[in-house]
Amino acid sequence: MEASIRAQEDARAGLWRTLSGYRIGPLPLPVYATIAAITLLAALNKKLPDDMIGGLAVLMLLGFLLGEIGARLPVFKHIGGAAILCLFVPSALVGYKVIDPEMLKALTTTMKTANLQYLYIACLVAGSILGMSHRVLVQGFMRMFIPLLIGTAAAIVAGVTVGLFFGYDPKHTFFFIVIPIVGGGIGEGILPLSIGYSEILGRPQAELIAMLVPAALLGNVVAILSSGVLKSLGEKRPHLTGHGDLVKSGNDADLLANDRTDAPLNLGLMGAGLLISCAFFIFGALLSRFTGIPGPILMIVSAALLKVSKVLPQSMELGAYQMYKFVSTNLTFAILVGLGALFVSWKELLAAFTPGYFAICAATVLALVASGFFVGKWLGMYPVESGIVTACHSGLGGTGDVAILSASNRMGLMPFAQISTRIGGAAMVVAATILLKLLH
Repeated sequence: MEASIRAQEDARAGLWRTLSGYRIGPLPLPVYATIAAITLLAALNKKLPDDMIGGLAVLMLLGFLLGEIGARLPVFKHIGGAAILCLFVPSALVGYKVIDPEMLKALTTTMKTANLQYLYIACLVAGSILGMSHRVLVQGFMRMFIPLLIGTAAAIVAGVTVGLFFGYDPKHTFFFIVIPIVGGGIGEGILPLSIGYSEILGRPQAELIAMLVPAALLGNVVAILSSGVLKSLGEKRPHLTGHGDLVKSGNDADLLANDRTDAPLNLGLMGAGLLISCAFFIFGALLSRFTGIPGPILMIVSAALLKVSKVLPQSMELGAYQMYKFVSTNLTFAILVGLGALFVSWKELLAAFTPGYFAICAATVLALVASGFFVGKWLGMYPVESGIVTACHSGLGGTGDVAILSASNRMGLMPFAQISTRIGGAAMVVAATILLKLLH
């Protein structure tokens, strides 16, 4: 009898260990299922807190689940499937009125009343820029400046030209299709861009996000596919590739040495980084009153200037970087879920995907990549690596860079990709917003 009981207990323990081996995001499956059940029961009984506690629970549960599914689906996982699912599925749930009203109410409070996405933007912008190695920022940017400049110009010309062929207004093509593609992703690009556009045009931010998101998603897919093609080209023609080295002199290794990403986690510095991020956002809002330039744009400019000037102590930069890593790791999918549910209209999203729209997005990215390939060759870089790094200018932020570099097996190019995405994207967001203000 005792042996039978012991065998049952061992079987239950084995089942628990097996289930705990599966994870949804960072959570073991049993823990995730328990939290999800508690949240669902609270919503059904109208006891889900209508504040950030309830909203964060729903956002993170959906974000972890959809992110996990998107990262595992065959083919889909290679084209940014996690981000796409986190945007599309919540938008569809709201569009078809499937989502629980109590959950939607908590989401609305968290995203629209508490403006969680603003805190996310502040941490991403401050941490991503301040956390970059000063040497990589300066020397890497000097290497990538000309390919990025010529590539961006070619992308604009190609996108607007194809847009004219399909009957699109050039101004609309430039501001609402091309710029979102080269803006640096959703968190660092589309969100501050939509706030700036909203202030200038006097239109709801939700309406603008719905217009900007499809272009960024399609651009990212084309960039990933282009990266894979460049990898194949390098295998067939070895003289065109450095097998991960960008510059033919072979001195990338010294430049890419980073003393910051492996630093031990410091909780105190993370608190300082959180406050610094908030200060950047507040400073941008303050300056906007006197300059007329939207606050998030000024936040980007001030962070870049502070980084280049080396005024801020390195410990504070590290704190901002570690806070950025925490937020980007744990809240990116949650924020995308909130954007999809509340800011991206399902009907408008589906309506955006027309043959002409596809053609504009593809032409924009292909012109960017081709320019990087040929200009890089002219500047003494390996064309394949130069084209891949330039392609990251049209990626969905950090996650887009990972997808693009993974498709080409060139993860060692990440610091250069970050220059292309963060600095190149920030420059485009700032320039487009100022230009729109001048033209409006």
